[in-house]
Amino acid sequence: MEEFEQSAFLLHSRPYRENQILLEFLTSQQGKISAISYLGKSLKSNKRALLQPFSPLKIVLKGQGSLQYLKRVEPESKSYKLSGNYLYSGFYLNELQVRLLGEHISYDELFCQYQKSIAQLSQQHSIELVLRKFENRLLEELGMTIDYSPISYKENSHYSYLPEKGFVPANFLPTRHKFTQTCYNAIHLQAIAEDNISAKDVMQTYKLLMRQIINHLLDGKPLHSRKLFTQNT
Repeated sequence: MEEFEQSAFLLHSRPYRENQILLEFLTSQQGKISAISYLGKSLKSNKRALLQPFSPLKIVLKGQGSLQYLKRVEPESKSYKLSGNYLYSGFYLNELQVRLLGEHISYDELFCQYQKSIAQLSQQHSIELVLRKFENRLLEELGMTIDYSPISYKENSHYSYLPEKGFVPANFLPTRHKFTQTCYNAIHLQAIAEDNISAKDVMQTYKLLMRQIINHLLDGKPLHSRKLFTQNT
């Protein structure tokens, strides 16, 4: 395979073998990629300092197959500085991608949305708005565009979302779902469909809806990054 340089962000890293680290990148051309890197023994090694989350990187990978080697890494621009809940939000975005994205699949628009989201978090924009925009882009990349067309607040005041069917009027839920499904305000759902999400109650509905869909994709397995919010609020 021909080697080439591409933009990347480090999503996750962990020790692999002696003086090696296993890395997961989101790249501009190849999507999510796993790679191994050799690290210098010094804690002050240049490569170790570069391989940090939220740092725009230029990388060159070597090898074929699912696990490649990091041949070269250098900074592309200054690292984004995140703190507090903005930092935990960044970790949340990273974990979502590690858990849900397939490897070696190009996600051009998602890469751009991720960089935009990290930049906005570093500028302390609205966390809820940044996360919802990214989650929506992620779902679209996974082929799960949410269809709001069944929503009619004039006909039904509340709807539930069933992964296999989409939005269903709460009054018409199958018996097995009636006491387990969240009911969403139809007016809020209509506002979300029109991207009119500035109202606090609408944003709360959007958050609950996205959490339900993402939890379904994760098969109910918890996200570690969510615990950071609960521990610090």
